Amino acid sequence: MQPKNRKIQGILQNYQRKDEKMTGADAIIKCLEEEGVEYVFGYPGVAICPFYNSILSSPIETVLIRTEQNAAHAASGFFRVSGKVGVCAVTSGPGATNVLTGIATAFADSIPLICITGQVNSELIGSDVFQEADITGAAESFVKYSYLVKDVNDIPRIFKEAFHIANTGRRGPVLIDVPCDIQNAEIKKFAYPESVFMRTYKPTVKGNIVQIKKVVAELEKARRPLICAGGGVLLSGAEAELLAFAEKKQIPVVSTMMGIGVMPTRHPLYFGMVGNNGKAYANRAMNESDLLLMVGARVADRAVNQPDLIMNNKVLVHMDVDPAEIGKNVGPTIPLVGDAKHIFEDLLAQEFSCKCEDWVSTLQGYKQTMAPKRTPDPAYVDPAKFITMLSDKMEEDGVYVADVGQNQIWSCGYHVVKKGKFLTSGGMGTMGYSIPAAMGAKLADKRRQVIAVCGDGSFQMSMMELATMRQHNIPVKIIVLKNNYLGMVREFQHYTYKDNYSVVDLSGSPDLEKLSSAYDMKFLRLENMDKAENILDEFLKKDESVLLECIINPMDLVR
Repeated sequence: MQPKNRKIQGILQNYQRKDEKMTGADAIIKCLEEEGVEYVFGYPGVAICPFYNSILSSPIETVLIRTEQNAAHAASGFFRVSGKVGVCAVTSGPGATNVLTGIATAFADSIPLICITGQVNSELIGSDVFQEADITGAAESFVKYSYLVKDVNDIPRIFKEAFHIANTGRRGPVLIDVPCDIQNAEIKKFAYPESVFMRTYKPTVKGNIVQIKKVVAELEKARRPLICAGGGVLLSGAEAELLAFAEKKQIPVVSTMMGIGVMPTRHPLYFGMVGNNGKAYANRAMNESDLLLMVGARVADRAVNQPDLIMNNKVLVHMDVDPAEIGKNVGPTIPLVGDAKHIFEDLLAQEFSCKCEDWVSTLQGYKQTMAPKRTPDPAYVDPAKFITMLSDKMEEDGVYVADVGQNQIWSCGYHVVKKGKFLTSGGMGTMGYSIPAAMGAKLADKRRQVIAVCGDGSFQMSMMELATMRQHNIPVKIIVLKNNYLGMVREFQHYTYKDNYSVVDLSGSPDLEKLSSAYDMKFLRLENMDKAENILDEFLKKDESVLLECIINPMDLVR
């Protein structure tokens, strides 16, 4: 955010320039305003300077991220709390290539972003000039669609289409590459389209009623039905409909990692996360079910390691808004294309009964007898107990952002969702995601408590964003589970290479207390569980940035 006097000065100048000609950069800002954009996360450079000059005359706030990858992560966190498409803008060459990891992360988790990149002048494209990169080509496999703007007069249409593509069907990032000369060119007449018509893009959102009736018929016959909810349920805003359906028919629910939060963790019909690092009782429920409703999930390897084996001897209903996902990894008995919210509304309207009381009782028994048993070292913080304690103390609608590594698996297993959000990088597993995503989440709803939980490895991939938090007054709370290792890789090497550790020692890491002081940030340290209650109370009591270092046994395992 610019200093207030600078922002007001820019807006006043804009009013004084009403009769002046509109440039392509002005038109881009006007498009963003028409779409209700509140924040642009990014990093300027010469090729995107016309854009950043024009945005000074707009009420849209800019957030200077310290490295471009995190601009996309912050925009992702903003969407996942606000429901509004996130926007980031970076320069050409290394700025554009740096943001690729953030774009790929969003693409893997179906997060709608508009990623604006500056480009060298149109006549220089292809001549390998300074900071030129074929970013539309480089990003091709990581975007839902991309544009290279060749005519300034196409800007209103392109941005209208881009927001529509990003936020409909299976959501995802859209890249718009804008040469510098196009940003500076005069647009003949600005008219933002009221609607979009794209002959080749018409995603299906309503489920086929014939297929829905087939699902109902199978549900009536089933004795051990199970709903496996993925991130698509959250993306479609179908949590209430899924909960109503599960409660009405008394059908148990499990989730993938990206589906955590579809139901409150302690709901009697919720049986946890499935997959390699999921709950044993959740995986057993999947194995023993006779009908599986897979909703908004890819049936990818982390959730379903051996799909053909697990899906044997059961009816599989695969529901997804993206028809390309249905049947990609396992053949469904009943494919059902459509948006989860619409499909659950249609299912709720059907009159039928499920007879699965005994099945729910069986799963509740499994949950009691198959709960993981840990033997933590009392000399250190027990991450499992600590995360549950943190969850209980968090506000009901708090936002918990997990990074990648052991911290992510502990978070998935022991964080308790009440009415809040659980955010993480699932499909791409991008370390360094949590802090920038938490910043975006906090700006999306400033009244909500937002906590980023990371390991000492992932923290060091985005610790530069402490400067962004300080500059823009974004009070995110950060927890670093410190074990001086790249814990997840060390654990893999423990099992696979019999403790032959290679390149996982994090010696040389910074003193977090001194680092916190450098950024004028409150610091707390927890060395074991003895004072955990008091430290957490201190950590949570004010809406301010705090860094809490928790000392973890270097040899602790997630399983």
